[in-house]
Amino acid sequence: MYQPKSNFQNHPFHLVSPSPWPLYTSISLFILTTSTVCFMHGFQGFENLVPVAIINVAYVMGLWFRDIISEGTYLGNHTNAVQKGLNLGVGLFIISEVFFFLAIFWAYFHSAISPSVELGAQWPPLGIQAVNPFELPLLNTVILLSSGVTITYAHHSLIQGNRKGALYGTVFSILLAVVFTLLQGVEYSVSSFTISDSVYGSCFYFGTGFHGIHVIIGTAFLAVGLWRLAAYHLTDHHHLGYESGILYWHFVDVVWLFLYISVYYWGY
Repeated sequence: MYQPKSNFQNHPFHLVSPSPWPLYTSISLFILTTSTVCFMHGFQGFENLVPVAIINVAYVMGLWFRDIISEGTYLGNHTNAVQKGLNLGVGLFIISEVFFFLAIFWAYFHSAISPSVELGAQWPPLGIQAVNPFELPLLNTVILLSSGVTITYAHHSLIQGNRKGALYGTVFSILLAVVFTLLQGVEYSVSSFTISDSVYGSCFYFGTGFHGIHVIIGTAFLAVGLWRLAAYHLTDHHHLGYESGILYWHFVDVVWLFLYISVYYWGY
């Protein structure tokens, strides 16, 4: 006799159903990294594949986000125990990012503290005109720290039930993030050195470039949070995804402070 499947479970954890998105995301990221490396090495045709691969990654991640939002908002799968696990996962992810940037700073200081003869025994190396830290970098620092203030205001507004404050704070944070990214692009366009100009250029563009990528990703997180706010998905006690995006944004802020002090100011 047929027994209908029961939705009852005697534990608070979410046993996820089979999903194609991890596999599709892996394939999309593989295509993106491979096409980017081939493009950087001068292979013909890959300059057209890179933007397609970026759009594909964004599309697949959007579908994955859609499923997670449905599980947490509509299906009630994100119990307190699940939220604790997700918080732990976000924390471990940010710790892994800390060590990623630690490696970049290690490479920078390894060359900067004791510059070799090939660099002119000085830092910045002979022939390199470093970016003035009191011009665009200082403005970008003020902008990014201001976005940290506005997103914190938005977070506390949401907790206190002030929906309008949460919306306005998130919008201002996203606008400031976009302005930061544009100004970073302007800085790159007027810089007198490139990524191939000694270890200084490599460390400078590797550190600030990867930080810029993290800013763009963080901006996407905040944009998703803004959409969910506008769609009444979030409450004063259930906004885990939004809170994780804010935590990630504060991490981006702190990394920029270290970059500004060590690369721009100390290395000038």
